[in-house]
Amino acid sequence: MIRLATYNVEWFTNLFDQNNQLIEDNSWSGKWNVTKSMQINALGIVFQSIDADGIMIIEAPDNGSGLSSVIALEHFAEHFKLRQNKAIIGFTNHTQQEIAFLFDPTKLDVIHDPQGYPPPHGDARETPRFDGVFHLDVDVDAKPEKISFSKPPLELLVIPEGGNPMRLIGVHAKSKAPHGAKNRQQEVRIAIDNRRKQLAQCIWLRQRVEEHLALGDNVIVMGDFNDGPGLDEYEKLFGQSGVEIVIGVSKPESETLREPHAEAAMSARAGGFPTTSRFYLHKSKTYLNALLDYIMVSPDLGRTVGPIWKVWHPFDDPDCFDNSELCDALLTASDHFPVTIDMDFTQRG
Repeated sequence: MIRLATYNVEWFTNLFDQNNQLIEDNSWSGKWNVTKSMQINALGIVFQSIDADGIMIIEAPDNGSGLSSVIALEHFAEHFKLRQNKAIIGFTNHTQQEIAFLFDPTKLDVIHDPQGYPPPHGDARETPRFDGVFHLDVDVDAKPEKISFSKPPLELLVIPEGGNPMRLIGVHAKSKAPHGAKNRQQEVRIAIDNRRKQLAQCIWLRQRVEEHLALGDNVIVMGDFNDGPGLDEYEKLFGQSGVEIVIGVSKPESETLREPHAEAAMSARAGGFPTTSRFYLHKSKTYLNALLDYIMVSPDLGRTVGPIWKVWHPFDDPDCFDNSELCDALLTASDHFPVTIDMDFTQRG
């Protein structure tokens, strides 16, 4: 059995200095009312507890200007004696939030293997590489807009020990939050514009998924989509969430990705489905829970022995709730919670 995870670590980069070493002191981290030392110790407990063979880290440490996301993560792994002690990234970005994969090299061989034509070449009708530009008419004016990722998805070729190769795509899709809005009118305009761009990114991702499925590849798409079925009032305006587009809910079963948490949300839009994140709303002084993080698998993988998905939610998962140390660590480490999948990649159902 192999365990994979996706985990959005809130401002992981703030925990490292210019030498890519952990800052274990009582200065504030990027997480509200949590010191760097508190967050580092909490993350150590979480990573040791989930014990995954490979972890897709969303908001991984910054890479550039002398900083190295890979070195920082490997220092983190060394500090906590994690067996997941090798890291890999793909195309870097300018947001200080990279997408990286931390893995156990005795269990997985991992290669950065981006697909699509590289920028600035290629036909606009083809699927470009994720560090390029995707052309799509998102505002129905018959003029295709240029869509890009601020955080290009991480495409990996992963070969499990004794298992079949698989394609992993790590995703941090665009946030739909109307940042910068000064009034309700601007809020609506920015929110709709952001949703259009987020959906365009998901259409781009779906095209890549379909290319892999056509080749018979095992595909896993994992990460933070900043979206989900029934998540906001604008979904009716556009017909589908970005998550539903990537899964391929309108496609034949042989082309539809499996994700039980998303499926639960689609069948129970009024509530009663898992959540993977918890945000404090300062205006209302309450917490908002949302389903944002997913592990989607191709149909063949969905029929392997297992698979078992798990959200490591401090309150909703009994194992997490009953372990007070882990429960506190999950709340302190990030505003998102890990999602894992256990499955046997050597067998087909």
